[in-house]
Amino acid sequence: KILAENDQLRKEADDLGPRAELDYWKKRLSKFNYLTDELKSPDVTAVLGVLTAAKSKLLKNWRVLDSRITDAVNEAKDNVKYLYSLEKYYHPLYNSDPVSMVDAIPGLINAIKMIQSISQYYNTSEKISSLFVKV
Repeated sequence: KILAENDQLRKEADDLGPRAELDYWKKRLSKFNYLTDELKSPDVTAVLGVLTAAKSKLLKNWRVLDSRITDAVNEAKDNVKYLYSLEKYYHPLYNSDPVSMVDAIPGLINAIKMIQSISQYYNTSEKISSLFVKV
């Protein structure tokens, strides 16, 4: 169910700011961390041991799901890390008057450009465009 939600398109209000993007990825990271912890539980480990001993065909499906979960966790971690780095730049957008906000814009744009160039997951045009819309 969590992986299915992960694959769906996001629907967002037009008036969300960049803080909402960080909140979204933090929630997603929390969900996937919880799922990962559950999958490491003794019960799941025992079931996987039985399936391995029985040479079950279900293990192939399990490996695909496990790989997708791992990718989702890594994406969420990476995105949270980079979006946290923007916090000091978008903070003035929430707490300043319009004239003071102008001073924060160049740093914010440069930080987003840096994310786009080095992030493994957040460097798609869709994600960067969505972030700019929020800004």
